[in-house]
Amino acid sequence: MKTYLILFFLCCRAAAVKHSLKYYITGTSGITKIPGFVVVAMIDGIQYGYCDDNMKEIEPKQDWIKKLFQKKPEHLKDHSKRCLNNQQLFKTYMGVFKQRLNQTEDSHVLQSVSGCEWDDESHDVKGINQYGYDGEDFISLDLQTLTWITPKTQAVVIKHLWDTDKARLEFIKNLYMSVCPEYLKYYVGYGKSFLQRTEHPSVSLLQKTPSSLVSCHATGFYPDRADVFWRKDGEEIHEGVEKGQILPNHDGTFQMSSELNVSLIKHEHWKKYDCVFQLSELKEEILTPLNKTEIQTNWVSPSVFPPVVGGAVGGVLVLVLGGALYCYWRKRNDFQPVRGDRDKDNSLSG
Repeated sequence: MKTYLILFFLCCRAAAVKHSLKYYITGTSGITKIPGFVVVAMIDGIQYGYCDDNMKEIEPKQDWIKKLFQKKPEHLKDHSKRCLNNQQLFKTYMGVFKQRLNQTEDSHVLQSVSGCEWDDESHDVKGINQYGYDGEDFISLDLQTLTWITPKTQAVVIKHLWDTDKARLEFIKNLYMSVCPEYLKYYVGYGKSFLQRTEHPSVSLLQKTPSSLVSCHATGFYPDRADVFWRKDGEEIHEGVEKGQILPNHDGTFQMSSELNVSLIKHEHWKKYDCVFQLSELKEEILTPLNKTEIQTNWVSPSVFPPVVGGAVGGVLVLVLGGALYCYWRKRNDFQPVRGDRDKDNSLSG
């Protein structure tokens, strides 16, 4: 594919970076064939640890974090202990929430995101402690006022109960406003060569069928401070464009797509359009002209090759089910549900 690099002027001073250390926890009830409890530990949007109810120890997902755990075995021990403790906490909360919502023993999903963000220039710290239940915001903690917030009438009783536990509130505040940022700063420093690297993407034009939207797909870039958009005659356009979320790849890089409805464009006008990829760390943008000969597709006319069903469809469904819970949290990012679990130790994942 013909991809062109166009230089553009940026401020010489490096932009401030907001780092994050977050724990995404999912507990399920009445759902078989998947773990009933899962913890995904993320730093700067990259998964570095994983555990579920079939494990007794957290599994490091990056080489640098494996080395850190070898150097600091107390970190591995602490994360693993917190994973086990949170399993019990989630079982307790699942029971409480179902009782307050007058629910039966049907299938339910309890999710949480907790952790902190740190701006390496202003040094501002933000704590996060949120819960979601059955795909909806349930209850969250405002760490500035130390009060719980809920959009659910049925959760008001829980809010008032948790608001009165002042010792617990102070514990959570210390955990996510003091302990978590210290862990985050240490991890960012230790994993600097990995977390502060820059990787260029591969950009492709993709189309499922001749009548589908054309997707400008960038993958393999790092960090995630990037943008993909369409331009016409050098001006960014929004009409007929569907921009996707930045999503993680298994190797620690990211991917993002922006789709253009080419059915609204006369073919002789295609040369006026191009896709632009920008990465905050680079003084260049990657420009990909809209060119029919460069569009990749695996579409085959039904008259030439009948569609395949059964196994292929089943495989797609497995992938969708396997990634649905994580993508919900990734898409919502700092959504508005919150967890308020408390452990007597200074645990980042609890």
